Amino acid sequence: MDKEQAVGEDYHHHMQIPWQDFVEDDNVTPAKEAPLVERSMIVGRVGLMILACGTGSWRVRDSMNVVARNLGMTCSADIGLVSIEYTCIDDNHSYTQAISLPTTGVNTTRLNALEKFVKEIERGKREWTIAEIDHRLTEIERMKGNYRPYQVGLAAALACSAFVFLLGGGPVEMLCSFVGAGCGNFVRRKMIDRHITLLACVAVSVAVACLLYLVPFMALQNFWGINERHEAGYIGAMLFIIPGFPFITSGLDLAKLDMRSGLERAAYALIIITVATLVGWLVALMVHLRPANFAALPLNEWQLLLLRLPASFCGVFGFSIMFNSTPKMAATAGVIGALGNTLRLELVDFGMAAGPAAFLGALACGLLAAIVRNRVGYPRIAITIPSVVIMVPGLYMYRAVYNLGLQSVNTGAEWLTRAMLIVLFLPLGQVAARVLTDTKWRHNG
Repeated sequence: MDKEQAVGEDYHHHMQIPWQDFVEDDNVTPAKEAPLVERSMIVGRVGLMILACGTGSWRVRDSMNVVARNLGMTCSADIGLVSIEYTCIDDNHSYTQAISLPTTGVNTTRLNALEKFVKEIERGKREWTIAEIDHRLTEIERMKGNYRPYQVGLAAALACSAFVFLLGGGPVEMLCSFVGAGCGNFVRRKMIDRHITLLACVAVSVAVACLLYLVPFMALQNFWGINERHEAGYIGAMLFIIPGFPFITSGLDLAKLDMRSGLERAAYALIIITVATLVGWLVALMVHLRPANFAALPLNEWQLLLLRLPASFCGVFGFSIMFNSTPKMAATAGVIGALGNTLRLELVDFGMAAGPAAFLGALACGLLAAIVRNRVGYPRIAITIPSVVIMVPGLYMYRAVYNLGLQSVNTGAEWLTRAMLIVLFLPLGQVAARVLTDTKWRHNG
């Protein structure tokens, strides 16, 4: 354990579950013949590990059911954002347990490993023992992150600078956002590694991102005399904090009537958005930044179209790296996101309302992801949500809070309405894609 992890552990008060205490060192007895408690704890551990990866409750419940069935049990689970209460039933006996996580996050590489393992159990080509399953889960649990803090910072810098271009910003805004977002997410990752609480991570990283946007901006202004209007891009520097995963998974959970998980995820996302936008607003007041409209770019329709494709790819690729996707997985999501997001932006340019355009963009991403998943086997959520995150209207949300803070209620309400319509249509597009392409998800039960 390195020094940074050790410091975090001193302040980590969440009680860890001693999974190994429930497992006997028996590599002979088949798992189906193990005591109910041991089999039940395996089911719970699988569910909790998948929940920790950030996926929705339906996928968690489905994985728990698969493992339970293959261990000769029936499982009923109530799943939230960071906790699971479940009961495993075997003949005339039952075992009920409540387990929880200290916090939530996203880890698509670990999710991929867990889904492959669950599928391996489901295929039933070998006779597992409880000890073997426990050993495999421990190996997956000990998987380290793919990237160091500076690499995650660079991913956020790439994503946010691309995001700024897609919102209408130019080279100046992109450069300044690259610096601000990179430093902000680097600080956020270091705080997460030390187990600092959620709101502190959000507040400090957003403040750092906004303030460090000013460093290259003021340098360019002093040495090259750039227009003050370019300061508006500071909003892009804080967009790495947008909680796209809980936003989209909350809609998917609500569509499957997983009300507890859906509402908890929506509340979690709203907390992050509220804190981030309020901190951004306070910093803007202190240093006199204003979220004005971007200066028009000297590009024709075809040039804009051709630049939107690589910009969307870079944005989705960067967000995927932040979610701990492998480079290949991130590139796959990037291609899907480039096509879906460019479609959305072009539809808006042709006069379609932003909400329906977001629906069609998210639908296109979902359909493309279904094709890719059948070929390469990545978890669907690991490539669909990063491709849709770039469509979340973080700029609209910030402008809504900024104007409401200045008591410009009409303007704030207008931006808030625009944001809400897009936020509602994005998960609907994902739901429609699931209904059309996923037989298991399409049916109840």
